[in-house]
Amino acid sequence: MHTQRSTESRVIPLKPQRPIGGAIIDAEGREIPITETMIQRACRELEKTFVSTRRQA
Repeated sequence: MHTQRSTESRVIPLKPQRPIGGAIIDAEGREIPITETMIQRACRELEKTFVSTRRQA
């Protein structure tokens, strides 16, 4: 009998405001934890830029 294994990785969503292990330093020198929401927002902005750039090419 042949059993297939799923090659998909399991994704466990994080709470949007939970720090994920990194931080940035703001203009006043304060450490700001990086959250899932911040990463998702940055990815959306990059995607918009990528799509815009591809349309111009």
